[in-house]
Amino acid sequence: MGSIPRLLVLHVPDWAVRAQAREHRAEGAPMALIAAGVVVACSSSARAQGVRLGMRQREAQGRCPGLRVEREQPAIAARSFEPVLAALEQALPGWHPLSPGTAAIRARGPARYYGGETAAARTVTGIVAAAGAEGARVGIADGLFAAELAARAPAAGPAPGGRADAARIVPAGGTPAFLAPLPVSALGDPELASLLPRLGIRTLGAFTALSETDVAARFGPLGARLHALARGSDARPATPRIPPRDIDAVVDFEPGLTRVDEVAFGVRAACDDFVRALLGERLVCTALRVEFTAEGGEHDERVWLHPRSFTAAEVVDRVRWQLQAVETLRSPVVRVRVSPEAVDPVSTHEAGLWGTGPDERVHSVLSRVQGMVGHRGVLTPQLAGGRRPADRQTLVPWGDRAVVARQRAHPWPGALPDPPPTTVYEMPRPLRVEDARGRPVTIDDRGRVSAAPAVIVSQGGTRRDLTAWAGPWPLEERWWDPATARAAHRVQAVDASGCAWLLVLDGEGWWAEGRYD
Repeated sequence: MGSIPRLLVLHVPDWAVRAQAREHRAEGAPMALIAAGVVVACSSSARAQGVRLGMRQREAQGRCPGLRVEREQPAIAARSFEPVLAALEQALPGWHPLSPGTAAIRARGPARYYGGETAAARTVTGIVAAAGAEGARVGIADGLFAAELAARAPAAGPAPGGRADAARIVPAGGTPAFLAPLPVSALGDPELASLLPRLGIRTLGAFTALSETDVAARFGPLGARLHALARGSDARPATPRIPPRDIDAVVDFEPGLTRVDEVAFGVRAACDDFVRALLGERLVCTALRVEFTAEGGEHDERVWLHPRSFTAAEVVDRVRWQLQAVETLRSPVVRVRVSPEAVDPVSTHEAGLWGTGPDERVHSVLSRVQGMVGHRGVLTPQLAGGRRPADRQTLVPWGDRAVVARQRAHPWPGALPDPPPTTVYEMPRPLRVEDARGRPVTIDDRGRVSAAPAVIVSQGGTRRDLTAWAGPWPLEERWWDPATARAAHRVQAVDASGCAWLLVLDGEGWWAEGRYD
């Protein structure tokens, strides 16, 4: 056991759920995060009503009718955990983030500095509590596998003062005894966790009773590695987290400059060095922050986005465009700061053989217009999934990466077959649908049409005779949520001019949702 490092792992329970609840201002409500239709994280209030990880979304909503369902967004959890990591690194440098809400560090240094492992664990929980991460737990054990399980385990017992102790410390050399009663599902391998209980092996202790040779022969290299983890033999180091080098470009002007072209020329060399420094770190900038400071103390800043990555010339363009559009600077500019807001590995932005992305001239023009009219002033359409034509289109600000909540590749039972309507109305247009005798056409719950549609009458009184129609196709969505539930029948119809229409009948009447041009 001498070569196995002793590690301290910090774990904040339900961090992803808490981060997204804070982002959407829904703290306190039962919430579950969904990925591929399955619950991957849930709040304590949701668990109290029977929601469990791995549960299908519909079953979870059945157990907890007031459950707030959100699509899992790891970026939110990672972004919100950064201030906690920064607070930890100010007190104890060398943290290694395992996942948003969980980080590890070698236990020897903190234990020696604070006078023991228990004192170090309580100091760490105090630091993260001050940073806004209440309820954190700490686990200390030999090896990263055991330390993380100790951190995720329930509190071991009361601390002085009667409160539950947030630290679980496994004595040196006691890792095998700590791991032995845990279920085999703790290994994190679903296939092995399903197979071993069918063979009568339900705990890690029973798994380690098998010989290493037999495990390797039956389960291969992966089984042998998991067998070593179950024995407490985990020599993986906790690699320190190294903050990125400061590569901001800062240019000071003395005296201050009033002309846009002078400022743009003055920052050109700094922007070249800025992009070159990023490339030296094998990074490219995809979101850029430009800040101006004037002699009178005025300050202006804006974040510019790019669909691929910024070149030095494009950075200078953003400086020029922002300065041309700003109205808050009433005195000469004395400082310009350019800093990366978001970066990607350079390997993910290599150009294709025949070129990729929008034309540079189009990008420059639209970005400049966006700088004048605002971030959401220039929108681009993105296709999404859905049952209705309006659900299948999403407008994204120019330069942003589309975050599509409804994937096109997923099955959408009840969706109309292609082709979709060429024109989809942002607001469905009300109309009347009548039969040959002028009576309103209705559809009952069984989908039976009262009479063949013969005429559609718009709200303005325009009448169109129909020559053909098809349907109806029923649609029933989110019946379990009264606020968003919708039941409707859809009909396709062709008028005498040859124009085809998508008509919808719901509880409020008939609507035209789109037109097949």
